Amino acid sequence: MMRLKSKRVVVTGGSSGIGRAVCELFAREGAELVIGDIDDVGGAQTMASIDRDGGKASFRKTDISNEDDVRLLVEFAEGELGGIDIVMNNAAAFVFGKVEDVTRADWDKVMGVNVIGSANVVRFALPHLKKSNAGAVVNMASVSSFVAAPAFVPYNASKGALLQLTRSLAMDLAADGIRVNCVCPGAIYTPATEKHFEFTGQDRGEFFEQEANESFLKRFGTPEEVAFAALFLASDEASFITGAHLVVDGGATV
Repeated sequence: MMRLKSKRVVVTGGSSGIGRAVCELFAREGAELVIGDIDDVGGAQTMASIDRDGGKASFRKTDISNEDDVRLLVEFAEGELGGIDIVMNNAAAFVFGKVEDVTRADWDKVMGVNVIGSANVVRFALPHLKKSNAGAVVNMASVSSFVAAPAFVPYNASKGALLQLTRSLAMDLAADGIRVNCVCPGAIYTPATEKHFEFTGQDRGEFFEQEANESFLKRFGTPEEVAFAALFLASDEASFITGAHLVVDGGATV
C-alpha cells in the first residue's frame, strides 16, 4: 500500500530485533530511512536487507545516551533525507534487578537511553518535524510501562517514564501538528529475550513456556507483528490518534 511513500524517517535501535523489522517494513512501505544504533555490524546487515528489497536507508553509528551523538545523527539525517517527517524511537537499554542491586551506573544507562535519549532525539529533530505536514513520533515502550515484574525495577521505571513522556509530548506538540504515540510490546522473541532469560537463571524450556503461556494466544509475538503496529501509528491512517499506547501482547495484560 506504500503507506509511508516518500516519508523521511529516523529510526534508532534499528540494527536487530524489533528495530530491524521496523526498518524493513517501513522501507517496503516507501519510507526513506536513516538508522542510528551503537551496533554498526547489525546496522550494515539491516541496510543490506533493505537494499536487497529495493529500499533506501543510510546508517550512522549512534549512542543516543550521548547528546552530541544524537545531534550529529539528526544533522546526518537532514543531509541524507532533506528533512524529517517521522521519528521512531526504538533504541533501548535492558537493565534488570532489584532496587538494592542496581547501581548508579545502571540507572544512568537505562534512563539515559530509554528516556533521556529518546527525548533528545525528539528535541533535535523537532525543527524538522515542525516543517513536515505529517510529523509523527512513535516510541517503543513496553507492557513494562504499566505492569510490574519481579526484579525489573530499572527497566520498568524507564519504560513507565517513556509512556508518560509520550503523553506529555503529545500534549505539547499537538499545536505543531505533530502526533506522538507509543507501542507497548509484550513477550516478543528478540535478542533481548535471550538477555532476559540469562538474567532469570531459569531452565530454558521452563522460561520460554512460562513466557509464552502468559498470553491468550500461548506464544511469543514476532518483531514483524510489533512493526505493523508502529507502521500504523506512523502512517496517515492514524491521523487522529495521539497520546495513545498500542499494546501488542497477545492479550497477556488483559
